[in-house]
Amino acid sequence: MNSKRIVESIILGAFLCFGLMLLGFFVSSGLMKLRGLDRTVTVKGLSEREVPANIAIWPIKFSEADNDLTNLYSALQKKNEIIIEFLKNNGFTADDVSISAPAILDRQAQSYGDSSEIKFRYTANSTISLYTDKVDTVRKTMKKLVDLGKQGIAIAGQDYQTKTQFLFTELNEIKPEMIEEATKNARKTAQKFAIDSNSKLGKIKKARQGQFSINDRDSNTPHIKKVRVVSTLEYYLSD
Repeated sequence: MNSKRIVESIILGAFLCFGLMLLGFFVSSGLMKLRGLDRTVTVKGLSEREVPANIAIWPIKFSEADNDLTNLYSALQKKNEIIIEFLKNNGFTADDVSISAPAILDRQAQSYGDSSEIKFRYTANSTISLYTDKVDTVRKTMKKLVDLGKQGIAIAGQDYQTKTQFLFTELNEIKPEMIEEATKNARKTAQKFAIDSNSKLGKIKKARQGQFSINDRDSNTPHIKKVRVVSTLEYYLSD
């Protein structure tokens, strides 16, 4: 009876050992596969393009001074009309032009010293803004401002508030091609990495499209824009 139980115990132990070995094999195989799935490479793909601006915003600002408000407003109105006529003669329409309310300063009221030294009590700034898609025409017309100077209008130099802006607003038209190009460039880099590491490039695990940026090509050519996007992609690798 004891011998029979011993034999049964041996057989049971053998099955248990075999089962544990088989379980270990499957667990090990599964872990190897999981480790294989964890093998990835993360790469970045760049796409850049230079494009011409399609919108120009050109503020034209001048100053006027007088001791009489009525005369001051009359002078502003007259010079505004001259500037608008100048713009129309150079190919722009009334829809392209807008006139801001003049900024009037009473220098006598603002003075803390001897107001008798103030030559003109009132000073005013007037700004005419041009918003147009005729970018090349704007650039050509800007070179003709001397014509306004000959008519007694001193145009203020460009500062932060009166700087001419050139914009590119057609990003959606080139977005798909640029994203495709960035993705292809990223895949080329990943493929090179896979070859160098004796691996095969698998499917995309994760992809992240970067934010598009639009900047001037340089400070001397603000009418030419550089559009840039960087896409980040993660690929699986296998042996």
